[in-house]
Amino acid sequence: MKRIGVLTSGGDAPGMNACLRAVVRHALPMGLEVIGVRRGYVGLLNGDFEFLDADSVANIMQRGGTVIGTGRSPEFLRPEARAHAADRLRAAGIDGLIVIGGDGSFRGAEAMATEQDIQIVGTPGTIDNDVYGSDYTIGFHTAVSTGLEAIDRIRDTAESTGMPFFIEVMGRRSGYIAAEVALAGGADYVMLPEVHHNEIEELYDVIEKAMDRGKRNVIVVVSEGDESGGAIKVGEQVRSRMELDYRVSILGHIQRGGSPTAQDRILATKLGVAAVDALVEGKTRVMIGETGASITTTSFIDTWELHKQVDLSLAKLVRELAEGGR
Repeated sequence: MKRIGVLTSGGDAPGMNACLRAVVRHALPMGLEVIGVRRGYVGLLNGDFEFLDADSVANIMQRGGTVIGTGRSPEFLRPEARAHAADRLRAAGIDGLIVIGGDGSFRGAEAMATEQDIQIVGTPGTIDNDVYGSDYTIGFHTAVSTGLEAIDRIRDTAESTGMPFFIEVMGRRSGYIAAEVALAGGADYVMLPEVHHNEIEELYDVIEKAMDRGKRNVIVVVSEGDESGGAIKVGEQVRSRMELDYRVSILGHIQRGGSPTAQDRILATKLGVAAVDALVEGKTRVMIGETGASITTTSFIDTWELHKQVDLSLAKLVRELAEGGR
């Protein structure tokens, strides 16, 4: 192996740059050339490539987003498009590819690797922490920290006004961010997409009891994918049922940006180094993750076919610790 490629795909996540830096600076002393693919699979299809040297990745570790860009490519779903992308890689002399992204990115990588006999490994870059095969994904800890900072600020306003606040965090199919933000932020209740009983009745009870004991800063964290309809709909239901004024804060894409935490930088660095080693060792169609204190490999297929379950006991703990106090 003489030349490897690296791309970031799907939604951006804080720490992707740290992973990119690790890939480049670990590969170069091994005698490998590194080609950056701009804008993910979009750039792969268009041949948007650039050589990366040690200076190319200088001073990027602390930056959010991804300096080589990312993108979503519906075209890449077609086998003929993947064949064209493989031809681009071969023409550029790229012997192996590292994909930094989530399960959607890995589906595309698995398809191209299988159909075109391209050597590909991945590292999990997604704030949702919903990829099986790694305890945490690159960007998750930063997203939680961002959400927590927002709750701390909102609590001041909630205390001043006495109104309940419904705070919506990202996680359409995964409640990891919501659960950890709620627990760390001392929320009164959290609504997760993994919970399918009627949470709204429980929520009425929580708010009513909090108000009865004189609590003025009721905070409810809602995952954007919760079946109750997100923070706006939840707030509307509470006002209709309880005749309470309220406020909604939707954190949205603010959770994707910002300087990555130390945890995300360290994880990204370790996984980037391990991904280069995996290519050199001939591994393919696998994601490099960290479980416990060990670097692990998981087949791309398992990253989406095996379900990573959020710890639902965290939601119970949120409510338990909120009860009885102001």
